[in-house]
Amino acid sequence: MQVSHTFSAESAVFDDGNLVSSAGLVPVMRLAQQTGLLTLLEEKVQITTPRIKSGSANPAPKLATVIAGMLAGADCIDDIDVLRSGGMTTLFDGVYAPSTVGTLLREFTFGHARQLESVLREHLVALCSRVDLLPAADERVFIDIDSLLRPVYGHAKQGASYGHTKIAGTQILRKGLSPLATTISTAGSVPVIAGMRLRAGRTSSAKGAGRMVAQAIGTARAAGASGPILVRGDSAYGNRAVVQTCLRAGAQFSLVMTRNPAVDRAINAIEETSWTPVSYPGAVRDPDTGGWISDAEVAEIPYTAFASTPDRITARLVVRRVKDARFPDALFPVWRYHPFFTNTDLPVADADITHRHHAIIETVFADLIDGPLAHIPSGRFGANSAWVLCAAIAHNLLRAAGVLAGEPHTRARGSTLRRKIVNIPARLARPQHRPVLHLPSHWPWSRTWLALWHNTIGHSPPLTATP
Repeated sequence: MQVSHTFSAESAVFDDGNLVSSAGLVPVMRLAQQTGLLTLLEEKVQITTPRIKSGSANPAPKLATVIAGMLAGADCIDDIDVLRSGGMTTLFDGVYAPSTVGTLLREFTFGHARQLESVLREHLVALCSRVDLLPAADERVFIDIDSLLRPVYGHAKQGASYGHTKIAGTQILRKGLSPLATTISTAGSVPVIAGMRLRAGRTSSAKGAGRMVAQAIGTARAAGASGPILVRGDSAYGNRAVVQTCLRAGAQFSLVMTRNPAVDRAINAIEETSWTPVSYPGAVRDPDTGGWISDAEVAEIPYTAFASTPDRITARLVVRRVKDARFPDALFPVWRYHPFFTNTDLPVADADITHRHHAIIETVFADLIDGPLAHIPSGRFGANSAWVLCAAIAHNLLRAAGVLAGEPHTRARGSTLRRKIVNIPARLARPQHRPVLHLPSHWPWSRTWLALWHNTIGHSPPLTATP
């Protein structure tokens, strides 16, 4: 492909006030209105004692501006200015400047972040009632919990401290901030974020996990999860607080157990004949028996966790063992053991596969890092807490928009949805005072974009029943 015209230095001019850079924001923000996002922000986010009086004025439209900017790809406060270019201010009311939005975010404290977290949960419930985000929620729903460490630089970031993270399989200390997140998913859906909380980098991964799991279970029930709920987590969450929370809420759990002498004794007590080969990378089917020939095997044994406490509980310790790749030529196999504690009734091989699907939460982190969490934008911890929660709301909105657009966008990554659905250029025209968006001809994803348009702009809510 090559340029087909000869341009001069004066041939490019930024002078068209009717051009729109992100026409896909129209149906997505209409979906936000239909699910009551602005109403929730107005009702729940209240800043009564601001440091700067003007900073706390009109928090709902200012936060909606942040969320819209994130939907368009903003990963810092200055990027929100894209919403004020061309015809965007004609398409949308209540679009605020980045400096005004930044002033509001810096007014946030821990309590205000909790208010915004409540908006996240209730808006997710409203989205699930409007869009089928959790198909087959009457069969089984999965709640996953995990944390990540987002690196920050400089000395001005409040709460920034050194925490452990893993890069290319190696544990390192890195300076940053650590969001803790819970997600909800089903076997036929991608995860949506049920809760998110920013913490200091050095904070233990398990801090606040019990409360986050309890809130996520409540959110899942409110969103229509009538079937069993399975809570999954790695070794940081295989503790009494999380297990007891699951039991009190009537949820099942599948949590990695930290290796200790009691767990090692249970593993050593497993009979050699109890190990069953399972599907694993590199595994093949035996042509004679149909079983797996694999470097991974699973077995289970009853185990009583927290035996020295009043909260002792007996359930299944499922153990996956994998041949250690560091010793490929050993005379006898050298195994690495990966135990997890669960009270599900799934067959042992299915329980192992189901638990390994906990890694689906990493796709959410990848979406956030490739979007609004590419940077932690402010020096104030409260502002960054609000930013993280707005990112979670934007993520759920984008997921709902993908479902309304239909295949293949129901499982697409956030960056794909922004490129194909949100960031579409258009020209705004108003013949006879009737707004019309003229979009590019031959747009490759016009069919799914129009499906989203008709499912939002053309949506009529059901009439209220009259007595």
